[in-house]
Amino acid sequence: MKRRALPVIVVILLILILGGIFGAKVYFEKYSYSKEVADSYAYFGTEDPQDVPVMLGNEMIGHHARLFDGVLYFGLDMVQELLSDRFYVGSSSDPDVKDIMIYCLPTDRITTSIGSSEWTSSGSGTVQESYALTRSENGTIWLAADYVKRFAKFSYSYYSEPNRIRLVTGDTEEEFAVVKRDTQVRITGGIKSEILREIPEGEKVAVLDQMENWTKVRTDDCYIGYIENKRLGDPVMEERLLITDYTEPEFSTVRLPGKVNMVWHNVAGAAGNDTIYDWLAPTKALNVVAPTWFWILDDNGNMSSFATQSYVDYLHGQGIQVWATVDNFNAEGVSRNQFLTTLERRTNLISRLVSEAETFGIDGINVDFEQVDAAYGQDYIEFIRELSIECRKSGLILSVDNYVPYNFNEHYNLKEQGVFADYVVIMGYDEHYAGSQEAGSVASISYVSYGIQKALGDVPAEKLINAVPFYTRIWSTTAQGVSSQAVGMADAQQYVANHAMEVRWDDASGQNYASLITETERLEVWLEDAQSIETKLSVMEVNHLAGVAAWRLAFETPDVWDVIEAYVNR
Repeated sequence: MKRRALPVIVVILLILILGGIFGAKVYFEKYSYSKEVADSYAYFGTEDPQDVPVMLGNEMIGHHARLFDGVLYFGLDMVQELLSDRFYVGSSSDPDVKDIMIYCLPTDRITTSIGSSEWTSSGSGTVQESYALTRSENGTIWLAADYVKRFAKFSYSYYSEPNRIRLVTGDTEEEFAVVKRDTQVRITGGIKSEILREIPEGEKVAVLDQMENWTKVRTDDCYIGYIENKRLGDPVMEERLLITDYTEPEFSTVRLPGKVNMVWHNVAGAAGNDTIYDWLAPTKALNVVAPTWFWILDDNGNMSSFATQSYVDYLHGQGIQVWATVDNFNAEGVSRNQFLTTLERRTNLISRLVSEAETFGIDGINVDFEQVDAAYGQDYIEFIRELSIECRKSGLILSVDNYVPYNFNEHYNLKEQGVFADYVVIMGYDEHYAGSQEAGSVASISYVSYGIQKALGDVPAEKLINAVPFYTRIWSTTAQGVSSQAVGMADAQQYVANHAMEVRWDDASGQNYASLITETERLEVWLEDAQSIETKLSVMEVNHLAGVAAWRLAFETPDVWDVIEAYVNR
């Protein structure tokens, strides 16, 4: 019996041994830590030896820097999006000069040719660096990171094998934890996940998300992964201040004491200046007149001028400043955009404007450029920057006129205007205009309120002026369509009286509304008058704006000046 039992025992023992081995293997495979290391180049998306992926905050943001000759460069699109949109790449009229990069400071213009190691200050001369400040490669403009640091507040840390940088653009406050024992950061929260890198005891990691057994972390060298909770100390909130050598430039601003009360004086030729003497008489509390003196004449930035010394002297004698208006739409056959496209053309126009202002003692320049195409948006705002430098140096007040802001005209860049200009003017009218397909108000109270609130998102209230209309439109709707004519306040009131139109106050528009239906047409007028202007002024008062402007002198009725005077003196 014993002999027959022995083989059975051996078989059982073998089964137990094999089962133990198999169980141990299963247990090991299930509970042991993977030692497989992830491909870091694939993890960061590094494309080649020059490629440098960029981390901002807690994510790889899709932008890639580049290494050229051992120097780190950022793409222009990344710089404008994340660091400063003030870097402008433009062209020169000189065929021997390459494209140039310009950066405007309050009273200085910094320029460098693409590919050059020199940069030039308009105030202090040329500086030579040991590296190319900018490069053009395969249609992309690149800026040396250390050159960008002269003009923007940020820091970066570079890491190699694989290349990547961590970009920091402001102070941060995050939770950090100290690693208690040597461990690994893994791609996902599990012991079978691939290892991103080894983490030694004592290293500090940012805590992004704490779960039951694992914590999502970020290492200083850009890895985002998971560490077991038992390997980490308790998270502690920590503030990290961004420390750089960069100092934010101070943009001085010239402002009038009290509220601005400005009116445009439409001057179509030199003889039009003489109308100021009669038209000024009914005004009250007026402190700025903007005569439409300067017109762009050609694509080279040459301009006409109807300025006269007697006009300026007369207004100064009345205690009123002159902010001469320059526009881009009065000369026939001239592009509204081309004169903005080169440094020489912009400089030519700016020089003419400043020269005229200094010759006649003009107090300020008012820019009224309309229908600027979005494709020329950067050229336009660069002109405003460059003009502001010369105005600031010459003691001239710079104001800039704008449409009510919508997405389709956001290239006018109100935010940047709010930095460089002394005043930003919103032309709070033309809600309905000559080409409108339906009759409506020129400036309803909701339209005015919207324009003010939208602009205040970009422009400080103490710099923002809202312009009101001294005109309205008489609308005719027939079977053939809608048409209108623009008229001043007195003419509109006379038209309503002549046609015996019914007039009632309309709360929705904040205006008196007049209408008449005949057999062939519907006549409508949303009247601008003292009551409608007072309603608009109340919205401006509530929002603490810098003041009011009006288009245009002699279109108003005298009683309008009473409500404007009351607003200005409040």
